[in-house]
Amino acid sequence: MMQRDQILALAGVFQAATLAQQLAHRGSADEIPFEASVRSLFITDAINTASVYGGESGVKLGLQTMRQRLSTTGKNSDFEVARYVLSLTQLGVRLGEQNHMAATIAKEIEQLKPNVESNNGEGISQHVYSELARIYKDTISYMKPKIIVQGGQGHLSSPVVVDKVRTILFAGVRSAFLWNQLGGKRWHLVFKRRQALASVESILAELDR
Repeated sequence: MMQRDQILALAGVFQAATLAQQLAHRGSADEIPFEASVRSLFITDAINTASVYGGESGVKLGLQTMRQRLSTTGKNSDFEVARYVLSLTQLGVRLGEQNHMAATIAKEIEQLKPNVESNNGEGISQHVYSELARIYKDTISYMKPKIIVQGGQGHLSSPVVVDKVRTILFAGVRSAFLWNQLGGKRWHLVFKRRQALASVESILAELDR
């Protein structure tokens, strides 16, 4: 089986890709995993990878998507998610090579953190999404590969939806950056497919008990 921390970080990437697809095609995303992914952007002193997402259940959607992708050939919608995952993992590596950009992002995130911590238990505000989207647009969006999100029914013409799409892609790059730090490599998805699937199945079985 693959290292558990690597699997959880990679699940964070798959979860972000899935949520971006949901937003683009239906204008909304599953709230619990969406907030877990967004909050991961503000966790900079985690004791382990699971705590980045508020526990392993925080990336359950990502684990489920991984299981689907790793165990079947997939449907057309799955290929869309796979394309996002590939781009996010590449951007995670690129960000690791851009020390100045990473430092700029960390500084801006730190300044925004009080807005999340002082919300009295309420959900993340649209203001925070707008600010995260701005940070993403000013930094990561300038790197290659460019992520082209495809949607339907005019959802991507809504500024609110666009802000959330950029925010969740931001969270996906953060997870990809973490995955890379933990030793994750893109070739693992091909040559360690069975080991990865076994690890995913094991974690999901624990969560379902």
